[in-house]
Amino acid sequence: MRNKWLVVGTLAIVVVLIVVVFMNNSSNVDEDVATEYDAPPNVEGQPYLGDTEAPVTVVAFGDYKCPSCKAWDETVFPELKETFIDEGIVQFIHVNTPFHGEESMLAAQASESIWNQNQEAFWTFHEAIYQNQPETQQHDEQWVTEETLLDIASSLDENISLENLEEDLQNQAFQEQIREDIDLVEQFEVAQTPTIMVNQYKLTNPFDYEQIVMLIEQENAE
Repeated sequence: MRNKWLVVGTLAIVVVLIVVVFMNNSSNVDEDVATEYDAPPNVEGQPYLGDTEAPVTVVAFGDYKCPSCKAWDETVFPELKETFIDEGIVQFIHVNTPFHGEESMLAAQASESIWNQNQEAFWTFHEAIYQNQPETQQHDEQWVTEETLLDIASSLDENISLENLEEDLQNQAFQEQIREDIDLVEQFEVAQTPTIMVNQYKLTNPFDYEQIVMLIEQENAE
């Protein structure tokens, strides 16, 4: 009888341990806050900022013609950069998400061309495109042109070849890279810009900085 109860007791302890392990490994992120995927996006070859060995990756799906993306870049991003990217905790990734037609595609081509030329200049150019959005922009108002993009690049104190940029835009030289971006958009069911992912978690509200911080801290602790 003693052996029987010993076996039962041992099994009970094992069950408890399994439950504890499962609970520790399961996500405690509310589904209203974020959608969890099996794995984070494959960001190989994407424009990045920060330490490539950082424990957390934050991916921003953005469209240069999107006013909300400009707002996110001007409000949320600076704090994210100062607190987590510059401290080596987060590697930040931009994924082109050309939801607004030919102008979005053209701006995406320009950004890929600059990244290919000069990775440090990319982020200056990235910010400058958003800054050049008209204040009263409507989605159907045309403002992204080859001339505009070349003017933006020429205004920057960066080592950028305008000749190479113009040639890349005319030849649509980075169609393959943008196709890879679109594949990620489809894979992670991105329906709005900006969309923010922290590792494998897609935020419901990209402007909820507290939730972004919570997910970063959770992922950094694991």
